[in-house]
Amino acid sequence: MSEYEKAGVDYSVLDRVKRAAATAGLLNSSGAREFAGSRGATAYVFEVGGLTLATVTEGLGTKSVIAEQFLDVSGESRFADLAVDAVASIVNDVVSVGANPLVITAYFATGDAAWYNDERKSLELLAGWQRACEQSGATWGGGESPALPGLLTGAGIELGGNALALVPPGRRPVLGDEVQPGDRIVVLPSSGLHTNGASLARHVCAGLTDGLMTALPSGRTLGAALLDPSVLYPAFVRALLDSPVEPHFLNPITGHGLLKMMRPAADVRYVIDVLPDVPEVLDFLASSSGMSPSEAYSTLNMGFGYVAVVPAADANRTVDIARGAGYEAFVAGEVVAGDKSVIVPSLGIEYGGGELQIS
Repeated sequence: MSEYEKAGVDYSVLDRVKRAAATAGLLNSSGAREFAGSRGATAYVFEVGGLTLATVTEGLGTKSVIAEQFLDVSGESRFADLAVDAVASIVNDVVSVGANPLVITAYFATGDAAWYNDERKSLELLAGWQRACEQSGATWGGGESPALPGLLTGAGIELGGNALALVPPGRRPVLGDEVQPGDRIVVLPSSGLHTNGASLARHVCAGLTDGLMTALPSGRTLGAALLDPSVLYPAFVRALLDSPVEPHFLNPITGHGLLKMMRPAADVRYVIDVLPDVPEVLDFLASSSGMSPSEAYSTLNMGFGYVAVVPAADANRTVDIARGAGYEAFVAGEVVAGDKSVIVPSLGIEYGGGELQIS
């Protein structure tokens, strides 16, 4: 078993269920049509009334448990940052089909509505959600906040939501079908754990004497570092779509790590020659759980926050666009001819196309 499977997360099962849940398109009766290539992509894309729209529903998973536990042991509330993480899980997916978020709705589920009696947590949660929507350029359109006693237990909260986004007029959705040898891979670094790996982090913490209060080499506590907010990438994608660049593939690096590079159908090799710095907290999780480099880079983001595959002529311009929008960015590698794979020569890593099955 991988370390992530030991922590209770088996993507081979989860992805198989998602594939089985896919249904045939039933949009024609409404005068709409789907982009079939968006099934298995980061968001579902369809056309209606002359507009090309994208939609996705996402959830944050168990990171809220870390926030609750960290508050208990440190007295520090990080629920505003947690809300940013939840919005990031939604918008970073929907923008990756080349769409700008219009509306975000929220889903806050608790086992007991008394969770909201702690105004410090609840007001921070709302403020963080609003801030993340504003940074994403989207309206918060409401949502649902059910109390589910008997279904959800404990004092925690489950965070998720939905986004509706618009592919700009004159643009085609970005579905990875134009990736080709010669393209360049542009990377925008992550800020830390982001929205994937919380169950693994909790598994690691359970084996540490000081748990979330374990000191990292920098002196920060593990809990504080785990709760650093995710980077929101809509501003980068919006700026890219406002430019002449024609991105061939866009994707956040979350679950599956670098395996996500192989989402496009093209049989090509993604060669990554320049790596981002590994955030301290991810280096700690990988080493503490005994992960090999191959397992770590196919489980956690390991510093890869977001990738854009673009024509070679647009690579430097894409980096400039990212930096102009306030992000770090660099050209990390190249797409070359060959069987579908991701190769990291400096780490001796090679992943084959059969290792990613999510569509």
